[in-house]
Amino acid sequence: MSESEVAIDPYLHYQQLRNETPVARMEGGPWQVSRHADVHSVLKDNQTFSSDVSMRPPQERTSPSMLFSDPPIHNRLRKLVSRAFKPSHIEGQRQLITDRCAELVQEMAARDSVDLVNALAAPLPVTVIAHMLGVEDGDIQTFKRWSDAIFSNIGDILFAQPSPKAAAASEEMSAYFLEQIEELRAKPQNHLLGRLVETETDEGMLDNEELLSFCRLLLIAGNETTTGLITASVRVFDEFPETLSQLYEDPDLIPTFVEEALRFYSPFSATVRKTTRDVEIAGTLIKEGELVVPLMASANRDERVFNRPEEFIINRSPNPHLAFGFGIHFCLGAHLARLEGEIAVKALVQQFSAIKLVEEDHSQMSALGGPDELMVKLTNR
Repeated sequence: MSESEVAIDPYLHYQQLRNETPVARMEGGPWQVSRHADVHSVLKDNQTFSSDVSMRPPQERTSPSMLFSDPPIHNRLRKLVSRAFKPSHIEGQRQLITDRCAELVQEMAARDSVDLVNALAAPLPVTVIAHMLGVEDGDIQTFKRWSDAIFSNIGDILFAQPSPKAAAASEEMSAYFLEQIEELRAKPQNHLLGRLVETETDEGMLDNEELLSFCRLLLIAGNETTTGLITASVRVFDEFPETLSQLYEDPDLIPTFVEEALRFYSPFSATVRKTTRDVEIAGTLIKEGELVVPLMASANRDERVFNRPEEFIINRSPNPHLAFGFGIHFCLGAHLARLEGEIAVKALVQQFSAIKLVEEDHSQMSALGGPDELMVKLTNR
């Protein structure tokens, strides 16, 4: 299969990998793992498959983040941060999400076609995360620009030299939040960043670098996951238009629809780990110190686990997808993404009787985190 074919429909490529070479080495690069059982094992075993994957010299790295660290560093950061992500705190965002979503969908309804990413999928989660971090309304567009610049260069940041655009965005964001952190130390506020600044455990408080690392993490986990989920849901509405009618007639199906959308078009297609010892996966020996890429998007279509995996089954149960990862790195923002996804889907279903993609070319859909733009044609109820 050619690179262009993989870009247009990576799921055919994943199927070929699962059936022929479930552990396959990319040319001159890392190993790809494609079956559900093997991806699950890699994500679960953090002792063998380390998240400390950066190939940059230690002196060039930023402070550790939860995404790319192992215990005990990871445990300390997650313990501190999870206090701010209590379900009650996330549930407290429901009205904000509902109001902002209604506002955005009403703006969409006034037009025949819109860029879904710009109109809803990006501004909804960035508004919520900005609010949680105490970002002023006027700074939200800048906040999203930082998110896009840093996220789109995550590979280079880890393994090579970040682009000038990503480096500049990171510097701007660091300066902005350092100023916010100092103000919060002097004058505490009851929002997510404010609570993190004040949180103290037996291991101590987060220092400035750790707080900055968390802000970067939220840019990815808090924004890009929901953006990917909303674009995936609309892609489902285009491919399976009956789902939109089903949800309108029975809104109780929305939670299982969201889970199936997460399985069918995972917001993050893959992650990366580094082996700490020689290890065998599906009969293939991988040496210590090599990079391994668990393909969550492939695992979520594995016919060994999911009945009729190429079909979108709106009430699929059970649905053991790995869209949010597994193990100690299970997505901390999963509850928030689900909440935002369910509210967004409900608003779209109530407002529109049809949502169709304008372009036939779906090649951007395979990009990490979803497309930068997605033009859709809308039919109001």
